[in-house]
This record gives sequence, structure tokens and C-alpha cells, in this order.
Amino acid sequence: MATANDTLTITDNRTGKTYEVPVEDGTIRATALRDIKVNESDFGVMSYDPAFMNTASCRSAVTYLDGENGVLEYRGYPIEQLAEHSTYLEVAYLLVHGELPNAKQLDEWTNKITTHTFVHENVKSFIQGFRYDAHPMGMLLASVGALSTFYPDANQIKDPEIRYLQIIRLIAKMPTLAAFAYRHNMGQPYVYPDNDLRYPGNFLSMLFKMSELKYEPDPRLERALDILFILHADHEQNCSTSAVRAVGSSQVDPYSAVAAGIAALYGPLHGGANEQVLRMLRRIERKENVPDFIAGVKEGKERLMGFGHRVYKNYDPRAKIIKKACDDVFEVTGVNPLLEIAMELEKIALEDEYFVKRKLYPNVDFYSGLIYEALHMPVGMFTVLFAIPRTSGWISQWLEMIDDKEQKIARPRQIYTGERNRDYIPLDKR
Repeated sequence: MATANDTLTITDNRTGKTYEVPVEDGTIRATALRDIKVNESDFGVMSYDPAFMNTASCRSAVTYLDGENGVLEYRGYPIEQLAEHSTYLEVAYLLVHGELPNAKQLDEWTNKITTHTFVHENVKSFIQGFRYDAHPMGMLLASVGALSTFYPDANQIKDPEIRYLQIIRLIAKMPTLAAFAYRHNMGQPYVYPDNDLRYPGNFLSMLFKMSELKYEPDPRLERALDILFILHADHEQNCSTSAVRAVGSSQVDPYSAVAAGIAALYGPLHGGANEQVLRMLRRIERKENVPDFIAGVKEGKERLMGFGHRVYKNYDPRAKIIKKACDDVFEVTGVNPLLEIAMELEKIALEDEYFVKRKLYPNVDFYSGLIYEALHMPVGMFTVLFAIPRTSGWISQWLEMIDDKEQKIARPRQIYTGERNRDYIPLDKR
């Protein structure tokens, strides 16, 4: 409970005035700074925070993240427990509804998602219109945005029933769109969903089914993919989630808001990080080249991809889990030839004082890239495999924002640095 001492005293040395600003949950309201003025016509003080390094943009009950201690929780449940005991669809239910489902609720949820995995035939024609070498993330971005034209009532975001149906559709259709993009790149016929299979197994079927009458996914690969989906389901207010919230704040339909998240995830500094890991490993080529590469990193000539994290100042808790999943995948696919290089890099990073001092531990992207490579995924698909599970997180954050009475349309301020009061010069006088 707030007390009289829960305030921040600010003295404006320009005027000598002192202001008492309330502190709540370790934060102050940025708008409270507007009261600090030199005179009445003054706009007031603003905070300047490029990239939102120290600005809370919302209140959220979805994901708790403590980077200093390597803690990640969905709705209060540790990621380690969810990855060990849960399934991705159960975690998606948890994120959307706030509580773990009972058996009946999980069956109903699973059935609804399973029966919405098919997409309109025109969506297939839409994807077929892309060049054969179009980037899968570009295809996913466009096709998710296009879904809003197939479901025009989706803009009725205040109607709970209509809104819920779009949530089901997004989670259900994302693997189908992703698999169609993959098959398009491979020049192979698209495979329709098999609703007899579980969520991850169905995705594997749409990716890899060829002439067999029934695709039977290896349970080890299916479980490893399920774990990957759980680990990637949400990660607090990252770039893509912030994009979903910012675009969604205009009260646009959820397909357009999620398309904005996909666009943000497309970038190499966000979802493309595991793609960069594979490019790095391939450039190193052999385990014997690792020492020279490490020397280049220390000299600032090389970048060590998949190590360290902007948020985690400790070991990424997701990396520990996914490292175990690697063993199951390699048991099925055989040892990835890049694994030896990767393990040598990990060994050095955990022992070398240079990396230990800087807390450059392997993160989730380091290991997920190896699994995707073992599944013979082209690197362009890596970020798509990230977008599929993150959809449940994006949509949960979007739902929370829609019902948050404090949220308004996003409209950041700026510090203007350009010219002022210039007179127009006619073209013939320039």
C-alpha cells in the first residue's frame, strides 16, 4: 500500500521549485513531469528514452521476466515446469485465459483450434502468387495481414465472441500458412492439415509429407518442437510485442496487429538471431577454426551470435531447456555437423574469462538454430518457426491491451532537431 514516503522529490534548478511525484510499483508517471515548467506557456518536462530502455509502457499480467536472475514465468508458472509437463496448446490456453485449463477445457480448446487449421482456398492462391524464392517471413507477413480481408467482422474487437473466434483462427492457421510458405519455396505441392495429428505433429506433416498415405511424426521430434513452441510463446514487452500493442492501440483488427508483430520479428536483431547463428557456424566451417574466430571476437573483428541477451544478465533459462531437447532431435536426425563447432564455442564462452566477465552465455537462439538445421529447415524458415508460437503471446498481450482502460492510441513524443521559421523560396530562385 502506498505511503506518504512513496514519492520522488524533484527540484528544478532552473526555477528553484520543488515537486513531489508519486512512486507506484517502482515507477513514476511520465505525464507527472509535465507539471515541471519554467513558465505557464512551457510544455513541461519530457523524458527521453530511445528504444524504451527504462520506460514501462503498460501493466501486464502475462509474462514475468527477471533478467538478472534468469527467471521467466508465464502467468506465474516457471518456464522450466511448463516445458517439462505441459504442451504448447495448454500453454497457449494459459496465456490467453490466465489460468491452466482442466481436462474438459483443454479438450474443447484443442478441438476448436484443430477444426480451424484449414485456410480459404484463395489464401493458397495468394501464396502461390509469390516468387519461388520469396522469403517465407515475407509470405507469412502478407498472408496473415490478408486474413483480415477474409474475416471482415474481425474489426469488431469489442465483441467478445467475435474476438475469441479470431484468436482461435490465428493460433490454428499460423502453422498452415507457415507450412505453405515452406512448400512454396521447395517447389512442392501444399499439404493440407491432418486433424488426426496433434498441433506440432500436424505442422511436421504439412512440412514433410510426400507420397505416403499417412504421415507419422517421430514422437521425439514432435515433443522437441512442442518444447520449442512453449519456450517461444511469449517474452514480455519485446520489439514485436510492442509493435502488436502499438498498432493494436489504434483498435485495428487482430490480424493486422499480429502482422505488425511478424514484421518486427522479421528483423535480424529480433527473430532473425538464430538465423545469424547458423550463418556464423557455417562461416567458421571447422572446430579447428574456432580459436581464430574467438580471437577475432575479442579484437572486435567478429560478432559472436547466439550468446548474451539484452534482458538476461545471467544464463537464459530457455537455453538450458532447449539444450536437452537437442539431444532428442540429434538422436533422430543424426549429429549435426555444426554441433561440434557449436559445443566448442559454448565451452569457451563458459570458461574464458573474457566471456564470463561479460556474461556472454548461450541463449535460446544458439540452440534453436541447431535444431532447425537438424530438421533440414532452410535458414529463411527459422524466424517463421519463431512466429508460430509467439502468436499466442502476441494475441494475449493484444487482448490485455484492448481491455486496459488506461491504454490509449500510442503516440510517442519527440525532441525536434530540425530547422524552424524558414521562408519558402520559389523554384527559379533556388
